[in-house]
Amino acid sequence: MSSEMTWREAIDKVLGSSTVPMHYKEIADRIVADGLIKKPGVNPAKSVSGSISISFKSGKEPSPYVRISSGVFALRAGILAPPAQLVRDVQNELEEAEEQYEIITAFGMFWRRESIEWTGNPKLLGMAGRGATPVDFCKQRGIYLLYDGREVIYVGRSTDRPLGKRLYEHTIDRLSTRWDRFSWFGLLPISDDGQLGVLPDSYKAENMIPALEAILIEALEPRQNRRRGDDLAAVEYLQKVDPEIEKKRIKATLDAALNKL
Repeated sequence: MSSEMTWREAIDKVLGSSTVPMHYKEIADRIVADGLIKKPGVNPAKSVSGSISISFKSGKEPSPYVRISSGVFALRAGILAPPAQLVRDVQNELEEAEEQYEIITAFGMFWRRESIEWTGNPKLLGMAGRGATPVDFCKQRGIYLLYDGREVIYVGRSTDRPLGKRLYEHTIDRLSTRWDRFSWFGLLPISDDGQLGVLPDSYKAENMIPALEAILIEALEPRQNRRRGDDLAAVEYLQKVDPEIEKKRIKATLDAALNKL
């Protein structure tokens, strides 16, 4: 490409080439995979949803997008214009998601203990999507769960000590041999450059209650809940292996090869 696209241009290109509506996370993945945005940042999906949100809120002209279902959009071109109520529903949904970011900002599910180089300040690296810039969640605050396989064996919180420090302590305490995975739910906001912010002074009860319910549903996966924690309007981060682990693996492979000579 001669020049880099804007997020709106990239969204239009992806939706324009698709024969079916797409979820904003799928749009973000396609944008990154096709290289339409060279530096997608720490959260491409948030950039996509934000651009779509702005188009609904501008009021200057009808949005070029149509909401098909929760988080799923298509280009307005060639689709019958949605009724005014549907447009209001889209705006309300996006506004509620933005408010929810003030409570649970990010989470990671079933991260592997073995993919982290454990020190007093370990790197807890996660990516919001393919090609996104990794974020280090070592200093995140929130709650976490330890697993033995799929069984939850411990629930903890990181308040006075950050998440990375608390997890490190569990590698040397009485639980050290009992867990192999962990999930976490963080409260600190994440800036566009991947830095963790500070906690707000207070939270609204009407947002706290659905957030707490969503955490429990997401973490415990109860059979009688017909859906996942949909009210958890936070970004799920996929674990990225600590580069130090990769270096050790390469070194071990080279050493093994040299020993055979």
